[in-house]
Amino acid sequence: MRTIKFVANSEKEHEFSVAVRKNVNAYFKEKRISTKGNLTLALQTFVMLSLYIVPFVLIFLVPMNSWVALMLTVVMGIGVAGAGMCVMHDAVHGSFSHKKWLNKLFGGTLYLLGGNVFNWEMQHNVFHHAYTNLEGLDEDIDSKGPIRLSENAPLHKIHHYQYIHAFFFYGLLTISKLVKDFTQLAKYNKAGVTSKHSFNPTREYVKMVVVKVIYLFVIIGLPILFTSFTWWQVLIGFFMMHWVAGCILSTVFQMAHVVEGTEQPMPDDKGVIHHDWAVHELRTTSDFARNNHFLNWYVGGLNFQIEHHLFPQISHVHYQKIAPIVERTAQEYNINYNLKPTFRKALASHVRRLKELGVPGYHPID
Repeated sequence: MRTIKFVANSEKEHEFSVAVRKNVNAYFKEKRISTKGNLTLALQTFVMLSLYIVPFVLIFLVPMNSWVALMLTVVMGIGVAGAGMCVMHDAVHGSFSHKKWLNKLFGGTLYLLGGNVFNWEMQHNVFHHAYTNLEGLDEDIDSKGPIRLSENAPLHKIHHYQYIHAFFFYGLLTISKLVKDFTQLAKYNKAGVTSKHSFNPTREYVKMVVVKVIYLFVIIGLPILFTSFTWWQVLIGFFMMHWVAGCILSTVFQMAHVVEGTEQPMPDDKGVIHHDWAVHELRTTSDFARNNHFLNWYVGGLNFQIEHHLFPQISHVHYQKIAPIVERTAQEYNINYNLKPTFRKALASHVRRLKELGVPGYHPID
């Protein structure tokens, strides 16, 4: 793994980094409230997990035709995505609660999707947050077959049409992770990342195999054994659940990082990014639809990615309040704050960016 350094190109950038933290911390001190989750997060947790678990139980208990069952798998997918964004995301960042055991418990909801918490922590918490939008370090912008998300990645003919087909492939995110987790963990083990973070590589591999076998037995095996649906109907439902969840998760995430105005810089020959880390986060991240109350509730603050990247230890339930503080501080230091006012405009911006990334010779305007 390359070593990257962030070096402010002016004292003003360093001053911004100090000021934005001071201003946000002052908000919590003035309001005398915790930076962690509250009753809103508890309600979100209950609703999102219910959207996933209740339909699954109904499939066993209530006689229904295959079309009704298929619709229930769609609801499960919506619940899976919601739980990932609202519950697991906060918990793995340690912002769900002050209690470590609660963070660990609800971070484990990732296992309900057949995922792996260690892989997520490394890919998301360590690499994505530290090296946002840096090709080769931030795996979230790695080229994924027919999708090119980085302007620094090789361009192929199929990428020319990615603005059309990308959303279908976005839906394959979670189901592909069932297999990709193994190669990803092998990469972390080989690079020494696993040991560096005080995890035993062999134990992590064994745990991953056991968790995935149990998950597949419960989510596929039990319906085949104890419902009237055929094996192929169960597999269609399984695919539908994952596709819905994957499409929601991928789209929401990319609307914060692969849109117009977000940069994808490359370090110089010495591995230096010539901006303060906090400034780098503003240059590579975007907020969207901050006044959409339903979206704020369902996506767990992922439409406040600027605030999340600067303050991952703060629960998403506070982002709507601290966003104006961050934006105002950025304006005071003449640092661009990338905001797409609505969901529609953010989605349109992402589609245009996908189209740009599929054009040979495209170079963003400095």
